Amino acid sequence: MTVIIPQRTLRNENAAIIEAVIQGEDFIVTRNGEPVAELRPIQKSRSRFVRREELADWVNLGPKIDAAAWRADLDELVDQRVL
Repeated sequence: MTVIIPQRTLRNENAAIIEAVIQGEDFIVTRNGEPVAELRPIQKSRSRFVRREELADWVNLGPKIDAAAWRADLDELVDQRVL
């Protein structure tokens, strides 16, 4: 649940609020009753780099595709002639 706090509370209880954020709590900070900021934990994301070995493992787990059969299916569905 998101907790709404005034800017003054953030200033006065900064350490406690940051600790709550680390524990997973979300805050919306207001100034004069208007929301101005959100505090929430940073989402840890996966690395964008994929090692060659990991990619090879994923490919080997996938379905095996017969290239000749795939091409025949494609030729049957799509007219390849230039008009």
